[in-house]
Amino acid sequence: MSGPGGVWLATGTLLLAAALVFHGPPDADLSVQMQNIAEGHGRWAMVHWTAAAALFLIAGASFLNLALNPRVRHSPMLSSAWMVMALGALTTFSTAVAEASVVAVVADRGDTNAFMTWWAFSGGMGNGFWALALATALVAYHDARDNVGILPRWAAIVGSAFGILSATGWTLGEQLGIGIGGPIWLVSSLLMCLWLAWYGLSSSSVRSGQATA
Repeated sequence: MSGPGGVWLATGTLLLAAALVFHGPPDADLSVQMQNIAEGHGRWAMVHWTAAAALFLIAGASFLNLALNPRVRHSPMLSSAWMVMALGALTTFSTAVAEASVVAVVADRGDTNAFMTWWAFSGGMGNGFWALALATALVAYHDARDNVGILPRWAAIVGSAFGILSATGWTLGEQLGIGIGGPIWLVSSLLMCLWLAWYGLSSSSVRSGQATA
């Protein structure tokens, strides 16, 4: 990917990883989730403002990569994956802002009706994270197939698995209400973010080396 895009991606995904560490797995029982947010509404807001900044950077990295990297533009699969990642990050950005600015406040007030309304909005827009995870899996899969990949083939395969597990955890927890989905999503998403940071830094190093040569 492009040099600046790699730095943006690494910075954004490391910030998102930090936010996930303090986020915790979502609870399938919304009354429990509301109570958890109310008890730590300040932390919840800070975590989601951090996530919003991270997602903004990830979206920017994706657009930079689409604009500046000829290798991406010449591959329909890869360009589609980066566009999905950009749009998924922007969609989830709206969730992070809503959670930080509204959900934390109404949970603290104990306003159940407002909480349910805004939680439904956040959950719907949060499906962008599912798209982001699948896009990561596709980028990693393409890197594994490439004769001159950014990362070792085994690492690209592992990255693809992290993306698939993150999307699966989101589906189980948020769409099907299965409790184990939350922890699966949290752990795999954290690993996926660390993988993307590695990918971004490695791609920046490769591009810098090519420019120097």
